[in-house]
Amino acid sequence: MGKLQLFDITFTDNKLVYGPGESISGTVKIRTSNSLQYKAIKVTCHGSCGISNKLNDASWILEEQYLNSMLSVADKGTLAPGEHSFPFQFLIPEAVPTSFEGPFGKIIYRVRAVIDTPRFTKDYKIQKPFYILNMLNLNKVSGIERPSYAVTTKKFSYLLVKTGTLMLKARTDMRGYIPGQIIKLATEIHNKSGKDTGCVLATLIQKVTYKTKRPLFDLRTIAEVEGAGVKAGKHAEWREQIIVPPLPQSALNGCSLIDIDYCLQVSLKSPETVIILPIYIGNIALNLSLSRSMPSSPDHCGVAPGAAGVAPSAPPAEEEPENGMCAGGIASEEIPTKSHSQQDPSGQQVSMSPSAFSHAPGAALPPSHTSAPIRSDKLRCVCVSINVEFFLETLFSPFVTLCFYLLSLEYIKPKVPNVFAPSSATFCGGTNDTIMN
Repeated sequence: MGKLQLFDITFTDNKLVYGPGESISGTVKIRTSNSLQYKAIKVTCHGSCGISNKLNDASWILEEQYLNSMLSVADKGTLAPGEHSFPFQFLIPEAVPTSFEGPFGKIIYRVRAVIDTPRFTKDYKIQKPFYILNMLNLNKVSGIERPSYAVTTKKFSYLLVKTGTLMLKARTDMRGYIPGQIIKLATEIHNKSGKDTGCVLATLIQKVTYKTKRPLFDLRTIAEVEGAGVKAGKHAEWREQIIVPPLPQSALNGCSLIDIDYCLQVSLKSPETVIILPIYIGNIALNLSLSRSMPSSPDHCGVAPGAAGVAPSAPPAEEEPENGMCAGGIASEEIPTKSHSQQDPSGQQVSMSPSAFSHAPGAALPPSHTSAPIRSDKLRCVCVSINVEFFLETLFSPFVTLCFYLLSLEYIKPKVPNVFAPSSATFCGGTNDTIMN
């Protein structure tokens, strides 16, 4: 650095994660070996979102700005040899989205310091990132505590001349979860045919939408559970649980260029049958005791993040049939689970305490989930190939954490069905599919 021995930015209390409406403060530290003339020393706080139509392309085709404040901490003068400190402080606006990083776009925040030197002399620049966590409170999403429910009937032909009917029902216990909570899935299959069905699959899917002129849809399999098929003429029930891993929250309030959606897809391989259960991933868990005390109202499937008020009470749980009999008097069988992407190498399902995640949008998983080490020059969470900044909360303050959540290769499918995008969309090959509309 020549005359400059130290040029650094430090945040107060080494805090890296901030919320909307907070102040970010710190100090620019400079140490010189000789006198250094300058025209000004400026500090800028900047936040923006940029997206591209090429994978991991640094040049953005669309950009929107959330924060751009500049502070001059020193006017024209000379820095004497030695160490100097220049404090700064910026106010973060209320309507800023959570930090995010994906293959086609990112939401980034940073503080930059510049020593503006006289003409023909090199300017000195340095920047340091910080992270925004704009909490998604599930208690403010209308109808979030109600089960997500869907049913479909499939008529199909087999052995050329025979026909059969299959009914597939599925429901989750709620529509909103935070990382560490458990999605309880109940599935019923009525096989009114003389042909056995294929395996039943439950897949947690993430869709990230990058709103370019021709929107890109990035679909990813987050977790997958596989159950056995159903014998001909049988009625069977399948109950499973999926732990919500560290994931970015649904939607990105305040951002108009990137959307995040989740769903639980339940499907049969044969006959090909699919139903979709939309769910929300948030940061603040649903207060069930509070929501159940509210008067009930009609169900709304199209819930929207940020809706005002607390969701109405959930309907009463359905009574379980006695002696394994379904409503039609047909004997009901239990479907065994064949494989689960959230099992450790010993075959045991991962046990994880929801309280370990508090209200944070991400946390580290047990070492058994970690594959080969991933080189990274900064703390980040890698969720099935998508790089997203996550945060943990302690008794003192939230901080960025390093977390690897990678599905085993045997559970990562070459294609994820297009459950969100229009039928005219096309898939790009790869483990994690990108759809261009």
